[in-house]
Amino acid sequence: MSVSRPSRLLLPTLLLLAACGGGGEQPASQGAAPAATGGDLTAFQVEHGIGPITEPLALPAETDAAMAAAGKAVFETKCSACHKMGEKYVGPALGEVTTRRSPAFIMNMMLNPQEMIERHPVVKQLVAEMMSFMPNQGLTQDEARQVLEYLRTQSKGAAQ
Repeated sequence: MSVSRPSRLLLPTLLLLAACGGGGEQPASQGAAPAATGGDLTAFQVEHGIGPITEPLALPAETDAAMAAAGKAVFETKCSACHKMGEKYVGPALGEVTTRRSPAFIMNMMLNPQEMIERHPVVKQLVAEMMSFMPNQGLTQDEARQVLEYLRTQSKGAAQ
C-alpha cells in the first residue's frame, strides 16, 4: 500500500511544529536584547532574517521592470505552487509582503528557509499557522533579488 504525498508530509510537519515550541511571540523592537527577540538572534536577524543578506538593502524608489519580469518568471516556476498574491494557499499570501517584511528578510527567507524555520520566531509562528514549511528552492541571490523586485510590483502600498 502506498502512502500519499500529503500523508507522508504530515508526520515530519508535526515533528517540526513540536520542535519549534510555538514561537508565537512577535519580535521585540530592534534595540531589544537577543534573549527577548528570539534566543540567540541579533537585533538585525530579528528584523531582517537569518542568511546571506547581512546588511539592510537600499532599494530604489522605482521598480526595475526588466528585473521584475525575470522575477515573475522565477516566481511562476518555483514559488506559485505554494504562494498566491491575494490569499493564503499552502504558504502565506505574498501580495503585500513588502509592506510587512524588510527586503533583506524576504531575501533571507528565500535563500535560507531551513535556518529561518528552525530559529526565527516570526517564521516559527508562520509554520505553526500554515501547518507547512517552505522548502529550499535553490535560488541564487540574483534570482531572489529578481523575485523581490516582482513582489514589489504586487504591493499596493509598498514604499520599498
